[in-house]
Amino acid sequence: MADMERVLDVYQRPYDPRHPVVCMDEQPKQLIEERRPPLPVRAGQPARQDHEYVRHGCCCVWMFNEPLSGWRDVRVSERRTAVDWARQVRDLVDDPRFTQAERLTLVCDQLNTHEIASFYKAFPPEEAHRLAGKLELVHTPKHGSWLNTSESELSVLSRQCLDRRLADINSVSTATTAWKNTRNEQQIGVDWHFTTEDARIKLKSLYPKIVN
Repeated sequence: MADMERVLDVYQRPYDPRHPVVCMDEQPKQLIEERRPPLPVRAGQPARQDHEYVRHGCCCVWMFNEPLSGWRDVRVSERRTAVDWARQVRDLVDDPRFTQAERLTLVCDQLNTHEIASFYKAFPPEEAHRLAGKLELVHTPKHGSWLNTSESELSVLSRQCLDRRLADINSVSTATTAWKNTRNEQQIGVDWHFTTEDARIKLKSLYPKIVN
């Protein structure tokens, strides 16, 4: 329960550009090409799509979002290895948006790639040490990824943007960038209400019993 309470405590922090809180998550996206062009919508008739398609492997969609400001960034890569995670997080740390940040808190799940050690697999020791010093990693508990607001953002992205056939990584990148820009312009934030006190009441059965 300590991991859960730590995440909830982080979400209670007031907005501070010197210590921003960012959530991240990633998911695979299958690359699928149409074998035959779909038939467009006509009056009284929906669009029709052939059931046959061509697979072109998968890519990885990375989601970073700052819950309190209504900002998110979506990126696409070919893989989701430890090195890929390290590169994505370095781009986050060095983003011009966070030039005032002294230390960035990153909420993520407990994948074995989501560790400081991944920096040392991707970069020279000096650069890995610099990134480690700029980052506070906060992991969601096992089976508690619902605490990560980026999981909700990925769900919205999937429904509004990726729920269709896209044949290559460039198509996925173009689509997700357009979605990201529109959502950022609207400054859609995360209205999080679940607190540590709520968890101790609603999830009481998960806490250990103290026997006197």
